[in-house]
Amino acid sequence: MKNVFFIVLLLVATIASGQIKFEGVVKDSLGSFLELANVIAINQETSGLESYGITNDEGKFKLELGKNGIYEIQISYVGMKMLKEVLTTQEADIFKNYIMQSENQLDEVELIYEMPVTIKGDTISYNADSFQNGSERKLEDVLEKLPGVEINEDGQVEVEGKVVNKLMVNGKDFFDGDTKLATKNIPSKAVDKIQVLRNYSEVGQLSGVTNNQDNFALNIKLKEGKENFWFGNITAGGGVAPDKELYILQPKLFYYTPKYSLNFIGDLNNTGEAALTRRDIRSFGGGFRSPSRNSGTNINLGDNSLNFLTTQANALEIENKLATGNFSYSPKETIDFSGFLIYNSSRILSRETSFIQYTDPSLGIPDELTEQSSRERSNQALLKLSASFQPNFSNQLDYDVLARVSNDRQNQNLFSSVIGNTTQLDEVTPYSINQNINYYYTLNEDNIFAFEAQHLLKNEDPFYNAILANDPAGDDAFDDTADALGLDNTLNTYNLAQNRRIKSNQVDAKLDYYNILNTKSNINFTLGTILSRQVFNSNIFQFLEDGSSFEPTPTINDGLAVNDTEYNFSDVYLGVHYRVKTGKFTITPGFSVHAYGNKNIQFGETFEDNFFRILPDFETRIQLKKSESLTFRYDMQNQFTDVTRLAEGLVLNNFNDIQFGTPDLQNALSNNLSLLYSSFNLFNYTNVFARAAYSSNIDQVRSLTSFDNVIRTSTFFNSSFADENASLFGRVQRTFGKIRATLNASFNYSKINQFIQGNQSLNEGFTQTYTPGLRTNFKVAPNINLRYRYSVTNNDQGGRETTFTTNAPSVEFDAYIWKAVTFRTNYTYTNQDLGDGNSQSFQNWDATLSYRKNREAKWEYELKATNILDIDSQVRNSANNLSVFSSETFIQPRFLTFRFVYTL
Repeated sequence: MKNVFFIVLLLVATIASGQIKFEGVVKDSLGSFLELANVIAINQETSGLESYGITNDEGKFKLELGKNGIYEIQISYVGMKMLKEVLTTQEADIFKNYIMQSENQLDEVELIYEMPVTIKGDTISYNADSFQNGSERKLEDVLEKLPGVEINEDGQVEVEGKVVNKLMVNGKDFFDGDTKLATKNIPSKAVDKIQVLRNYSEVGQLSGVTNNQDNFALNIKLKEGKENFWFGNITAGGGVAPDKELYILQPKLFYYTPKYSLNFIGDLNNTGEAALTRRDIRSFGGGFRSPSRNSGTNINLGDNSLNFLTTQANALEIENKLATGNFSYSPKETIDFSGFLIYNSSRILSRETSFIQYTDPSLGIPDELTEQSSRERSNQALLKLSASFQPNFSNQLDYDVLARVSNDRQNQNLFSSVIGNTTQLDEVTPYSINQNINYYYTLNEDNIFAFEAQHLLKNEDPFYNAILANDPAGDDAFDDTADALGLDNTLNTYNLAQNRRIKSNQVDAKLDYYNILNTKSNINFTLGTILSRQVFNSNIFQFLEDGSSFEPTPTINDGLAVNDTEYNFSDVYLGVHYRVKTGKFTITPGFSVHAYGNKNIQFGETFEDNFFRILPDFETRIQLKKSESLTFRYDMQNQFTDVTRLAEGLVLNNFNDIQFGTPDLQNALSNNLSLLYSSFNLFNYTNVFARAAYSSNIDQVRSLTSFDNVIRTSTFFNSSFADENASLFGRVQRTFGKIRATLNASFNYSKINQFIQGNQSLNEGFTQTYTPGLRTNFKVAPNINLRYRYSVTNNDQGGRETTFTTNAPSVEFDAYIWKAVTFRTNYTYTNQDLGDGNSQSFQNWDATLSYRKNREAKWEYELKATNILDIDSQVRNSANNLSVFSSETFIQPRFLTFRFVYTL
């Protein structure tokens, strides 16, 4: 790996030594500097684009050209006549100024090459062909090559360090803006332009009165001829693996016209290639955002879905079925209909071993070695329908409904060196319906009204069953816990189960009034409310040998084993925000006044709390240059817990994780500060992003945990000890000709107060991660992407200190050979040092070889190999509030598949 890095560095030095700098300044006829003028150089020998640049705020540009060459220089600027001249280079750098004249007539100008990158206002437009060499197949392959754009580890698109929250195709939402479905499925050859829309607002009426600096959207413009007929591809194939036949079928079909669009993505395979994972489906919000998201109130309704053993990417066997459809229809310019349907099914066999060391050795909690295997089944479906009516600019009415249903099941076998063998079953069949209605009305140029309301109905019904061995005449590790639960200990097994049902009903609505005071300032008044009701029922029971059930009476928690709890929450608030622009500053101070009401009823007793709270917030943004800004934010938030932490009866999160709630829990208060810096500079091809954040939590809901062997029992309280978190993330990216260098660095410090066995201790964690990388972007030569991730995690749990160090170099290589053959491969070596003289390592190596007659050919033949080194497992080391653990997850063996790809 070191030799590869050395070769790339040598290649960079060789390229740099064969080039000269061409610099200059562009002005208008009055001598004013022209910012964002486009400058391109066309090689007269090859007729290819040699270099490009954009002028900065001082009109300066800088290009790198080859020595002893002849180039045509083209300079363009909106409203100006294009400048053209032929430039001959020698051995020395060149500096030259240009003066542009106003365009007095509409002469046709023929551009031989488009600018790879152009900036107009808040829109950055990338010409997709300028960043492709022929090896690309999906939109994701192109995005990774764009300056300022990253694909993070979760598959999300980031621009200037911020996650893109909406993706459109030809201006129409693609699966309601989901970026992962788009990047992994839209064919790269259909893409003409990729537009990054900064400061994006979905409601044009509010774009001038709200702060949208964190809102980024992508608009994918299709090539000419891809707008009125089907395009896409169909992949089919199979292969062999140990004791298994492999299959794969992936149709990806798209149809776009100015009035309507249809998209279908299907996936049927047992190779583990998931277009969407279970985690993606759960987080697929359908574009819904809470109206009260900036009010200062944060209420948690809880998540009672299954906690599967492993992620969908790391398992022994994986079968996936996916069928998705998306449509948009505009019968008139004033009306838009859209929607999508997603069905996702997976069958997974997973296995994992772990060594767990619990927090403070002096507490007497034994170390535990576990081995788990799990069969997992998940069926998920989502349906969303949307309608938008905008008869004129002054009126806009939107309505959305999103329905979600799933059926998940997990059968798990667990061996514990402390407890022994356990068989577990988890099942849940939840559903939810989310409705959203928004109305925006512009009374006149100075007065704007916005009404947003959302209603959520959610029903969850998790069932849990665990079977543990029992020796009635002996002493088992689970006996004390069984006695505490009130179980019958005369049987050969402890067969315990739990039914739970959580029903949530929430309305979240607000009315905004914006008064535009002048061209520089406006004031915003908000009247809003959150009304929430949760009902929680649960009961623990034991299956007896005759098949009947027995409801035990615990010897702990005052004998409460069941729950019948109703929790009502209300928040009525009034917010005021003033926004003013002065010079480079945009300042937005504000506050909200809240009247809170909490009431939970259980076992005939009512616990009620009503209070007022003022929550301030402040934001200031400094626009240093058109593409450089600094933003500071502060806000105070009230955080409210969900019903499961208020319910007094016992709840089995697992057979070894038992909890009971506290009905008089109060809210937690957090103070949050952040500082963001962003610079997108195409003058010197440098992009810089940095974010610093700090939060302090007061009266945080914390658990009081007691251990019996490795079985823990927890309840909750409001901690008077403040928990803190501080983080810093930065990214610097610089392009040198065809080489792009990137450095990511992140630091995270957390301080959490934990309470175990009646003792309070401080858990401090510090993680630092550095990821340098080099990437080439040659049009005709092979390309390489080198990354090195170095991470150190220090954790001090009071009685135990640990240090984990990870070194993970990786390389990606792709080559487009003879204009017909594409070879792509990626390799990662991961080594984890445990800090005690021991280390663990594993390797990942995949490769793909494909052939198509030319770029326009309909048929492509592909040979794909995964896990070429046939590695059995991957390792992971981590620490949390209660333990330090080292895990080994077993993965799929070496797979070899042959595929046919037909392109429409």
